[in-house]
Amino acid sequence: MSNKLARNLAKIESTGADKLLSCINRGLEKESLRVLQDGHLAQTPHPVALGSTLHHPSITTDYSESLLEFITPVHQDVESMLKFLEDLHVFTYQNMGDEILWTNSMPCILAGESSIPIADYGTSHVGMMKHVYRHGLSWRYGKLMQTIAGVHYNFSLPERFFELLDSTDSSENRSRHYFNLVRNFHRHCWLTLYLFGSAPAICKSFVEGREHNLEDFGSYSYALQTGTTLRMSDLGYQNNAQSSIQVCTDSVDQYVETLRAATELNWPEYEKIGIKVDGEYRQLNANILQIENEFYSVIRPKRTAYSGEKPTTALAKRGVEYIEVRSIDLDPYSPIGVTADVIRFMDAFLLFCMFDESPEISHKEQDEITANRTATVMYGRDAATKLNFNGEEINIRDAATELFAGIEMSARLLDKHSSHDHSTLVAREKEKINKPELTPSARILKEIGDNQEPYFNFAMRTAQHHKNYFDKQKLDDKVKQRLMSEATESISKTAELEAHEEGDFQSFLDTYFAG
Repeated sequence: MSNKLARNLAKIESTGADKLLSCINRGLEKESLRVLQDGHLAQTPHPVALGSTLHHPSITTDYSESLLEFITPVHQDVESMLKFLEDLHVFTYQNMGDEILWTNSMPCILAGESSIPIADYGTSHVGMMKHVYRHGLSWRYGKLMQTIAGVHYNFSLPERFFELLDSTDSSENRSRHYFNLVRNFHRHCWLTLYLFGSAPAICKSFVEGREHNLEDFGSYSYALQTGTTLRMSDLGYQNNAQSSIQVCTDSVDQYVETLRAATELNWPEYEKIGIKVDGEYRQLNANILQIENEFYSVIRPKRTAYSGEKPTTALAKRGVEYIEVRSIDLDPYSPIGVTADVIRFMDAFLLFCMFDESPEISHKEQDEITANRTATVMYGRDAATKLNFNGEEINIRDAATELFAGIEMSARLLDKHSSHDHSTLVAREKEKINKPELTPSARILKEIGDNQEPYFNFAMRTAQHHKNYFDKQKLDDKVKQRLMSEATESISKTAELEAHEEGDFQSFLDTYFAG
């Protein structure tokens, strides 16, 4: 923690901007696999009653046809946002027969790559682009890692907040603050992996035929005894080609320039795959990134893009609108995969990241960031684990205690204009530093060990428990009618688009990538 944090928080109060901290804009994107009663991945198409995945505003799919994604609109109230997400779960359960939503980040029983159906978005050019992009992911990285699920948290402060703070409402100033946040989140996200990592074990089917350094954990399971989240390990999202690029987070212009460069640089290994082979598209192109969203990162600066507009074009023209946190595991103990406590802690943490000292990240520091993240993922609950900061080794518990000093300051500021006690919540999370048994990763391994069961049994039991919960819930009539109308309207929109599509698919791609 730096003196700059104290000065910035004091400035927020003196300008009156602190009053707007009660108006944080929030949104969630939550993924869940559809599975059968025996725990195998569902092979059925996306349920028609849930609408068109191309146009439904709240219920779609991610990589796989079996990987549902729920999306909330922007909320300023945490409880209303979580209630919206719960309603989506209830409606989905009412419309997908006997299937179950998997409640863990690491997947269910997988019968190899062929058992993972790629998401289908119809025959329109936009739908085909989404589908071919996913084919490219399977050719590049395999399908297994694409079945991993998580929660993405979208966060922004009101534009008026920055206007009061900086005496102007320029996109440059707003973007500067958000990139401060992004850089510090990269530096410090290891702490959130320790506190909320909920994927310390996996089913052996996930790594069958692959090299790994996991430990046997009973029958049919592997685990890391002091680990936190295998989702964020090398078994999860990884891209060797991307290690050759450095996406710069110093400013909007540099971020856009370096990210775009990766979408334009040919990669020899991807050239060998081919783009269109025997009349079938294997990928959108042979570049390091097919599109900008292929860049795997724990956090992204975002701007809502217009139809046909690239994400980086939207950022370059209008600056950062919000940030997307992508490092949160599904909480298997929560029916909807996330709790209000996690959201409120993240608010305090993100505020700390935005206003603490945030220098540019050098190549040397980037190596330290990567190493610290890996150490936390693999050995975070080992009291002897060391992290590296500016060439100095620091015990993980000491490093966490230092970060909490700044997070506590942010929490106190949030409490000034909130009916919720962020400070008490942060203090409760701080207990996990010296009591690792309180972390979700430790709780999960203890439950599996106490029951002498494989990871699958634990995951299946929690999934069935949550299914029973949702089966007992009743939707408000207006909510049910809205969701049914959105499903019907989304199907009509997709049909209309497909009926009036003009030109060929390749010309559509050429136009998009030229933009």
